[in-house]
Amino acid sequence: MNRMIESVCQKVGIDIGDRLQATSRKLKYLVASLPTDSNFPPFQDFDVEHHYLQSSGPKVQARLRKRGQNNHWSYIHTIRRPDVHGQSRIEVKTQLTQRDYINLLAQRDDAHFTIYKKRRCFLVNNQYFQLDIYKEPSHPRCKGLILLETYSSLSGDALKNCLPKFLDIVKEVTGDPLYSMFNLSLKEDWSITKKFCHSLQCKDKSNHCADAKY
Repeated sequence: MNRMIESVCQKVGIDIGDRLQATSRKLKYLVASLPTDSNFPPFQDFDVEHHYLQSSGPKVQARLRKRGQNNHWSYIHTIRRPDVHGQSRIEVKTQLTQRDYINLLAQRDDAHFTIYKKRRCFLVNNQYFQLDIYKEPSHPRCKGLILLETYSSLSGDALKNCLPKFLDIVKEVTGDPLYSMFNLSLKEDWSITKKFCHSLQCKDKSNHCADAKY
């Protein structure tokens, strides 16, 4: 699927950077504060809600996402599970109709809060970024939390140089369970809960959609 998208983009002259390369990986950064809008390049803001669902086992995560602007919404169902060898996690995303989304809401897991965010999407030097700004109501651990995400095959100084200079990036938190949305949404205190997820490795196998589009 990624090869097909990359081929189409090349034919129509769209520069997508290295996002769809086989070596590209998801990266996450903690951001200290939100700059004023004038500091950003052109951007789109979306309202996002995440609901965790009851799953078939402790190693399987299921969630719903509602994302939109101006009262136009898209709905995604995501399953994260170990691969057949148990060495990494596979993520499968499926686009839903509004009816399917409403029906699946009945399976919400009461151990988790609903996560509310403002998601700001923008490009810097043809590199796609999304900035997740956590909103209330939420667990106190999410108060003021801002996370930057992108996909890239770069590393070291090359990666550092492509990050937005107008953001006060505190540190990289890729793979850090303290910044996992699953863990952030837990109602119980992390010191007593048995649901805290320590391993976040995954391979993204999206079905019908990509996070950058919806």
